Amino acid sequence: MKENQHLEWKETWRDEFLRWVCGFANAEGGALHIGRNDKGIIVGVPDAAKLMEDIPNKVRDALGILVAVNLHEENSLSWLELIVEPYPVPISYRGHYFQRSGSPLQELKGATLDRFLLRR
Repeated sequence: MKENQHLEWKETWRDEFLRWVCGFANAEGGALHIGRNDKGIIVGVPDAAKLMEDIPNKVRDALGILVAVNLHEENSLSWLELIVEPYPVPISYRGHYFQRSGSPLQELKGATLDRFLLRR
């Protein structure tokens, strides 16, 4: 298993990762794993129970969408899986539009943004 258009790994949660959630929602959906390093190895996430409450609220407040947050345990380490469904309408984060394209996250600007908005 490796990162791809539908999967991103992060060791810890940072609110800036709401951009990735936005990018998945504007593309074909995807999953964000919190508690995995760049090689996909589970490193665990502290305060997983608190994050299970905080992350859905942050996503709802910042993006206006809902995501599933699942708690997993492996080798006594807790990690989270955020499942983001694709949305039929454009989703923005702080007035910026992002889309997952391949492995990178792209901010949509200029003609690309116009085309994206007009297609939705």
